[in-house]
Amino acid sequence: MSVALLVFPDFLLVALGWSLRHKLGFSREFFAGMERLVYFVLFPALLFQSILRTPISAGNAALLLQATAAVIWSGVALAWLAGPVLRPAPIGLASSAQCGYRFNTYIGLALAASLGGTQGQTVMALIVGFAVPMANLAAVYGLARHNGGSLLRELARNPLLVSTLAGLACNLAGLHLPAPIDTVLGRLGAAAIALGIICVGASLSWEGGKGHGRLIAWMLAVKLLALPLVALAVARLLGLASLESRMLLLFAALPTASAAYVLAMRMGGDGRMVAVLISLGTLFSALTIPLWLLAAGA
Repeated sequence: MSVALLVFPDFLLVALGWSLRHKLGFSREFFAGMERLVYFVLFPALLFQSILRTPISAGNAALLLQATAAVIWSGVALAWLAGPVLRPAPIGLASSAQCGYRFNTYIGLALAASLGGTQGQTVMALIVGFAVPMANLAAVYGLARHNGGSLLRELARNPLLVSTLAGLACNLAGLHLPAPIDTVLGRLGAAAIALGIICVGASLSWEGGKGHGRLIAWMLAVKLLALPLVALAVARLLGLASLESRMLLLFAALPTASAAYVLAMRMGGDGRMVAVLISLGTLFSALTIPLWLLAAGA
């Protein structure tokens, strides 16, 4: 099956979410509640179990950490380079810069399972877990000057970070879950991906980009074009295995997370522009992700 056909079902779920929200009358409050359930319960269960179930060596984890850090901080640097080049309003830059390096975990884990099976999903779970604190650190720092938000509090209460660190610690310690608990986590995780992607579709918005065309184009180019190139270079430089290289490329090519909108709104940024960036990035990634994977021979 071609890469395009493998990723197509997940983008159909995005379209389903958009249709439910905008055509079939499901309310914003309905999806807000669903997203909280996915973010705080279902996805942490999936991450924890995925990481715990697969044997991981400290060496492999350290190599993936280096590769993830290289991709994330390259994205941060390229996104903020828009400042001296385009000279946008500071609040616009602080709000949109996070869209150059943040990533949609839901789509990433779904596609990782389609492209690499259970092992691919575990590698992606590790990459995501390593990337969450770095991406949040950069995003919160960029916006914190506007309202004095607490960086440490944002990180400490992030359920994806907590579940990843817990899963990694238990894995390296050789711990195993009792069968009933493992079954419960498995069932919670099974619901996470489909519901998460439907929520992505429901959050898409096309209003708020007026007057920000150059800045939006810059961040889309960084996220969907430049970062995959960085991932290819990093994978070759570090000598990553084939599966890990493929998952790193997929991670780098993911569209921006809807959490970027939430953070921008909560910290006094330009949320409407960020919503447009997320929507356009999700739409374009349906084309760019298969092309990057095909170009890399995935």
